[in-house]
Amino acid sequence: MKRVVGVNERGIRVGQDHQNAKLTNAEVDLLLELHDQGWGYRRLATKFEISKRTVRGYCDGSRRGQVPARWKVIERPEA
Repeated sequence: MKRVVGVNERGIRVGQDHQNAKLTNAEVDLLLELHDQGWGYRRLATKFEISKRTVRGYCDGSRRGQVPARWKVIERPEA
C-alpha cells in the first residue's frame, strides 16, 4: 500500500505524518483555536487526552513548528 507523507528538507516526516504524532492537523488547529478563546492547558489536555506539556508545546510552537517542504510516497507493508 502506498501513502503520501509530508517531509521537511532533511526528509523527516512532519505534522500528522510523523510517526510520533499525537494529534491530527485538524485537531491541532482546533486546539489552537480553543486556546485563543481562553481555554487553559489543563482543560485542553483533558479534552484531547494528552499531557499539559504537550498542549503547551503546540501552543508555544515548539511542537508542529515545521511545515512540509515536499511530499514523499512511501510503501507501507500490508498488515
